Amino acid sequence: MGSQGSLIGVAAIAAEAARVARPRHLPTASEIGARLDRLPATRHVWFLIICLSLGGFFEFYDLFFTGYVAPGLFREGILTPTTPGLFGTSGIASFIAALFAGLFIGTMVFGFVADRFGRRAIFTFSLLAYTICSVAMAFQTTAFGLNLWRFLAGVGIGVELVTIDTYISELAPIELRGRAFAVNQAIQFSAVPVIAFLAYALVPLDPLGLPGWRWLVLIGAVSALFVWWLRRAVPESPRWLAAHGRLEEAERITAALERRVQAEYGKALPPPLPHPAPPPGRGRFLEMFSGVYRNRTIMLVIFNIFQTVGFYGFANWVPTLLISQGVDVTRSLEYTFIIAIASPFGPALGYLLADRAERKWQIVAAAAGIAIFGLCFAGARGGVPLIIFGVLLTLASNLLSYAFHAYQPELYPTRIRAMAVGFVYSWSRLSAVFTAFVIAFFLGRFGTTGVFTLIAGSMLIVALAIALMGPRTRDLPLERISQ
Repeated sequence: MGSQGSLIGVAAIAAEAARVARPRHLPTASEIGARLDRLPATRHVWFLIICLSLGGFFEFYDLFFTGYVAPGLFREGILTPTTPGLFGTSGIASFIAALFAGLFIGTMVFGFVADRFGRRAIFTFSLLAYTICSVAMAFQTTAFGLNLWRFLAGVGIGVELVTIDTYISELAPIELRGRAFAVNQAIQFSAVPVIAFLAYALVPLDPLGLPGWRWLVLIGAVSALFVWWLRRAVPESPRWLAAHGRLEEAERITAALERRVQAEYGKALPPPLPHPAPPPGRGRFLEMFSGVYRNRTIMLVIFNIFQTVGFYGFANWVPTLLISQGVDVTRSLEYTFIIAIASPFGPALGYLLADRAERKWQIVAAAAGIAIFGLCFAGARGGVPLIIFGVLLTLASNLLSYAFHAYQPELYPTRIRAMAVGFVYSWSRLSAVFTAFVIAFFLGRFGTTGVFTLIAGSMLIVALAIALMGPRTRDLPLERISQ
């Protein structure tokens, strides 16, 4: 009897173990995407987007202080406004080129790391890398040292910007995707007036015996460390986890997000809409050159090569362009600060259009605005006209930035999204390396009119590429657009 009871006990334990070990139903990758896309825009959803955007704020701070520290670099004698020889290393063009060479490496060579290791880990690591490099750059006294550390910081910034774009596109619900990028860009571009104000207050001075441009660099680098605290609140992308077969983690994060959103929503969540299943397997580099992705990749490479001429041709050269118009250094920084205040309002304008107008036509309209307002800026004389056309040009440029940052990650599937965005985006960085020297040449030879004629021609190519080759994306799930 005792032996029989023992056997029954063992059998009961085995049955219970088998029941516990029996795998429960796990969602597919398409089900995870459908559940994320149906979420309403509650406080928690916006909180996640804002956390990622604050990380991008410091990326933009570091990206855009180039033009604002230039007068300080001239004053200290480290760099010169013009470049001796086309590819000389002692002019401001070399400083700009060093940044974009780093951005090119970061996006082209390391764009894949967010696909391989996850959005959250790379978001944090790249932030730390560029912060360290920026601190080192702040203490350089030679053009070589300055450009070297600027290049290394650019690698980290390049990886970070690609990661943020892919991260937001995967976390934002379908009806919120455009507005999510508009808010993201508005927060990121709010770094520009902050830089401009600090430059106006610090660059002409030497607080505590340290040149003001060095303070400008250090403030951004040190402040970025608080994003380490923010990262704890942001989960890994469930879409990325599902695409890599980590369905239990994807389910746990998605379910927690649904519970939080439903509690704020106050009623049952809308039912998920059917999503097409993504093809199985890991992504490959050559996939972006096959099937439907080939034309998209060609279009975005053309777009990125030429959009850089317009966007950074103004943003990185504002104080220098104003000085070439006869404005003194202190007044040029004052004008630049006033123009920079408009930076967050371009994406804010995009918020009104984001999920109402097709993304490709927003890009085309913004490119046309850059061309027109740039030519008007070149012909303006006097403070008020320069500021007015500078503000309009800034609004158009930042509307373009919001729209294409939303558009690019929509066009590729999750398994290659970061790699593909990094690849096409890297062409803008490579273009900017040479654009810096070309603009320096045009500015020296033809003045601001020559610079903005170059910009207008580049924007025409941008508009044609997107208008003729760009697919529509509004109100479509990422999984459907990618097919």
